[in-house]
Amino acid sequence: MSDIVYVNEQYLTSEEARISIYDRGFLFADAVYEVAAVLDGKLIDVDAHMARLLRSLGELSIPLPVPVEELVAIQRALVSRNNLDEGLIYIQISRGVAKRDFAFPKSAQPTLVMFSMEKNIRSDPKAMSGLRVLTIPDLRWKRCDIKTVGLLAAVLAKETAVQSGLDDAWLVQDGFVTEGSSNNAFILTTDNHIITRQLGNEILPGITRRAVIDIARELGLEIEERAFAIEEAYEAAEAFITSASSFVCSVIEIDGKKIGSGAPGPVSKLLRQRYFEFAELETAT
Repeated sequence: MSDIVYVNEQYLTSEEARISIYDRGFLFADAVYEVAAVLDGKLIDVDAHMARLLRSLGELSIPLPVPVEELVAIQRALVSRNNLDEGLIYIQISRGVAKRDFAFPKSAQPTLVMFSMEKNIRSDPKAMSGLRVLTIPDLRWKRCDIKTVGLLAAVLAKETAVQSGLDDAWLVQDGFVTEGSSNNAFILTTDNHIITRQLGNEILPGITRRAVIDIARELGLEIEERAFAIEEAYEAAEAFITSASSFVCSVIEIDGKKIGSGAPGPVSKLLRQRYFEFAELETAT
């Protein structure tokens, strides 16, 4: 965790930071969040993250507590104050503090919390070795396109995977993969088509997902945005996930079945390399 955090117009140490027990983010998970990567002390794809944050807030009718330009400035200040070279910035906005009532309060002011986290993104050991995942029924609510803090179903899925000695879970609905516990899921077919779930209420519109799709198209790879069955994933040449915290990471095993060669494949490794090149261009500006 970071030494300096931001809570409602104040920079504080993490030990000093406090949120009311009546905050609706705590009582109802009535809050949204964003996580953006930091490389070389610079925010990656910040405009896209801010656009998604605004969309999530709009879908829940939570007002933006400060202008977007100030949100970006606070993120950069946290990077500087915590001497963060590589890692993540977390933003959470709740509807605010009010008497506990399911109906929206009329006069609550949004609560804004931000902090930074160190993370080894470039040489993440899991990216080098690949992930082993298992499939689990998708028990989440029906608006997974909103990035809310209501993450208990995803937490339980991830914990089931960890308790099984694996790395992550892929969530399955009606026999088709939706996404990972905290990432978007992709497969590469044996005829070199990249397949990932189409955007809709079932998945989060990943920022890294979008960038990687653009990179793949620039490389001349065919993209199919559609649902794929878990049996199709078992037969894939490669599989991988995308997220702001992992960029591109190969999946080498699903439900105990080896995917492709059982090692990170050339296409997913190339996409990871090209995404880093994209990110490094942003840090140079």
